[in-house]
Amino acid sequence: MFLPLHDGVPLKNMKTPSGTRLLIVTCVVVYLLTFYGPLGPDAMIAGLGLIPSVLFGTEILPEGYPFVPVSLTLLTNIFLHVSLFHLLGNMLFLWVFGDNVEDAMGHGRFIVFFLLCGGFASLVHALIEGESHHPLVGASGGVSGVVAAYLILYPRVRIWGLFLKGIPLRLPAYWAIGFWFVLQFIAAFFGEDRGVGWFAHLGGFVAGALLIPLMRHRYDPLLARIETQEMKAPR
Repeated sequence: MFLPLHDGVPLKNMKTPSGTRLLIVTCVVVYLLTFYGPLGPDAMIAGLGLIPSVLFGTEILPEGYPFVPVSLTLLTNIFLHVSLFHLLGNMLFLWVFGDNVEDAMGHGRFIVFFLLCGGFASLVHALIEGESHHPLVGASGGVSGVVAAYLILYPRVRIWGLFLKGIPLRLPAYWAIGFWFVLQFIAAFFGEDRGVGWFAHLGGFVAGALLIPLMRHRYDPLLARIETQEMKAPR
C-alpha cells in the first residue's frame, strides 16, 4: 500500500492547476449524484460504468441502459466511484501528482491526457476481462497515467507518503512509484482479487509513459537545468 501526501515541487508555468481541480470537482459531484441523487448507485453504475460483456455485445442491459452509447462508457466510468475511500484515494493521487504534470503540458492538454489514459486503461481491462459482467468504475486508470508521467518528469524528487501499514517515509519518486507499480503488477498477475481493475491500472500507466513525451511542453534546456538542480538539491 502506498498513499502519497506531499511532494513540494513548485509550479513553473501556471499559477493554478485548473485542469486537476476540474477533474477532482467532477469526480466529487458525480459521487454525490451517485449516492445522493434521484437514481441511486445501482442505476448510475449500470448507466455509466464499463461492463466488458456489454461493450462487446455478448450481454444486453435492460432498455434505457447504458445512459450513453456503450463505447463512451470507456470514459464515463472514470468519474464513478463506489465508496468514499475509493474516491478519496484516487483524488489524493491526482491532487499530489496532477498539478505538476498539468504544469508540464497545460490545462487543456492535461485533461485530454487524463481522458486518453483512462480510456486506454478501460479498454485494456475490457480486452482482458471480455466476458465479465462486473462494471469497471473509478479514475484509477487515468490517475495511473498521471503517476507514470510524474515519474518520467520528476524521477528524483522526494515524496512524503504512507507505506505498507501507514509508515511515513520520504523517498525519491522512482522508489515510491516503483514500489506502487510493483504492487499493481503483482496484484494483476498473481493476486486473487478480481474485483479491482488491476490491469486497468497497468494500462493507464503504460499510456501515461507513452503520451507524456508527446504532450509535454517543448523541451527547454534552461528549464531542464533548473529542474535538474532542484532534484539534486537537499530537501
